[in-house]
Amino acid sequence: MKILFVHQNFPGQFPHLAPALARRGHQVVALTDEKNDRPSPVRTVRYKAPEPVKTTGVLGRTYSEHAERGLLAARGARALRDRHGFSPDVIIGHTGWGETLFLREIWPDARLLVYAELMYRTRGHDVGFDPEIHPDSDEGRFMTVARSAHLIQGIVQADAAIAPTRYQADSFPPELRGKITVIHDGIDTTRVCPDAGARLTLPSGQQLQGGDEVLSFVSRSLEPYRGFHVLMRALPAVLAARPQAQVVLVGGEGVSYGSAPRDGRGWKQIMLEELGDRLDLSRVHFVGRLPYAEYLSLIQLARVHCYLTYPFVLSWSLTEALAAGGYVVASDTAPVRELIQDGRNGRLVPFFDVAALSAALIRGLQGDPDAARLRDAARQTILDGYDLARHSLPRQIEWVESAGGMR
Repeated sequence: MKILFVHQNFPGQFPHLAPALARRGHQVVALTDEKNDRPSPVRTVRYKAPEPVKTTGVLGRTYSEHAERGLLAARGARALRDRHGFSPDVIIGHTGWGETLFLREIWPDARLLVYAELMYRTRGHDVGFDPEIHPDSDEGRFMTVARSAHLIQGIVQADAAIAPTRYQADSFPPELRGKITVIHDGIDTTRVCPDAGARLTLPSGQQLQGGDEVLSFVSRSLEPYRGFHVLMRALPAVLAARPQAQVVLVGGEGVSYGSAPRDGRGWKQIMLEELGDRLDLSRVHFVGRLPYAEYLSLIQLARVHCYLTYPFVLSWSLTEALAAGGYVVASDTAPVRELIQDGRNGRLVPFFDVAALSAALIRGLQGDPDAARLRDAARQTILDGYDLARHSLPRQIEWVESAGGMR
């Protein structure tokens, strides 16, 4: 088949699927934003990057921005058709940025498959979950409804969709849920595995290794959606109880999800000012975003890995920490409960319970008698259902080829 991937940050969620389909003899091409500089495993063509959209209405801003990107992606697709004679049998795209909105007008006979990452909901998910940071309001819910328009349109147009977890698939309404197959992106467990010899050198020159009392925390950005404020409030008690503990926090200081503080400060600055001298900063290391190999070494050597999240998209860092045989202390929220059962393959604590989080982290750092059992079970969880080679990739390939009429 001729297969076209469309993703503004390609390979995005498809770093394994795209080259695997090419190896099976399919002609695979990717269409991506001209500013995307990530290495591509397949032939790549580019569409013009969108300019900022000017709109007078607040509610329509998100749709306007994503429709504009969809328009530019469609123009790129038209050039691919008219100038190069390429007509795909299957199009695979991500609904999140609107890129698939107009592709049916370019190739009406192609099968359209989409990655359905999450549907924004006004109740029961991230909206209103943390009133301290994001106060619930009618206006906020109105915005959430408006922001869902392009996601709904994208999946309505699609022939089939894929979501990485049941929680994320179930965020879509029942009328659309039937189109969605749950297949996780997959974890390369041959690379992401326990390593007793893992080491990490901090920017200060201090070296950490297995056996050290290390607490790791990883997030794309240090922000409330991933529980950064809750962890920070738990740290004074943890550091007081464990005088040898070292805390390594991975993540940028911007905002990936939610909104930035209105006063112009960053969440890191806010929490440092709140905690003041109660936090021993000589043992708390903010390392920014690490190269993948260094990040992997960190989760391999950490005695405890902390993962917190609103009811929202599940992070790859959690599945990779489990695959590395990590002792994971995580928030007792719906997306996490899909992977972790308290006392079986990790420890769960209520998201907002700072005292419970401190106690759980201290327990892990001082040496939980059940740590070895929990670590083994954590890795087995990934091997049994999320392993790239044995589970995810074969199922993804079958999903694509079946949708294309090959099976």
